[in-house]
Amino acid sequence: MRSLITVIAEHDDVAGYLCWPGDFELERSDHVEPVHLASGAALEGFAGDGAGGTFFFCGDGGEERPVLYADSEGGAALVAIGLPELLQLLLVAPWWRDCQAFTAEESRELAADYQQDIPDLFAQRDRAAAVLGLDLPSEADVLARLHAVATGAGREFDLIFTPEGNTYERLIQV
Repeated sequence: MRSLITVIAEHDDVAGYLCWPGDFELERSDHVEPVHLASGAALEGFAGDGAGGTFFFCGDGGEERPVLYADSEGGAALVAIGLPELLQLLLVAPWWRDCQAFTAEESRELAADYQQDIPDLFAQRDRAAAVLGLDLPSEADVLARLHAVATGAGREFDLIFTPEGNTYERLIQV
């Protein structure tokens, strides 16, 4: 089975959709400052966003590892257990950072804003999901999973600013 990262890299249309509206780019894997996990487990940046945020794999292994997102402002959250789950989030609710209540209604309102700029948003999403071989959960399910993963994460997933030993703030609260 080919890795999802390889599939993304080989398909410009998938990479393009993930870049916008997903704000996820494989070329942006370096974080803005030195960080480590409180647990001491391995931390591997593999993608980033346009605002200086980074997606990290946590621990050892492959694309099944937990995924931590850190923004450039000192906030972090565990956002998925494995790359397939992260990609489902980015495909179904690429506006997840703007969700405050994590409801499908809130997500639909944000989606309407995105559709004004990208009229074929859902057709592009469905094509990308097909290329990646991913089934797409509902907005409610993907947001509930994001909230559960982020708020259920233990302190071992706290991100630490290495030079000062300060813990990043949790982006998603209980």
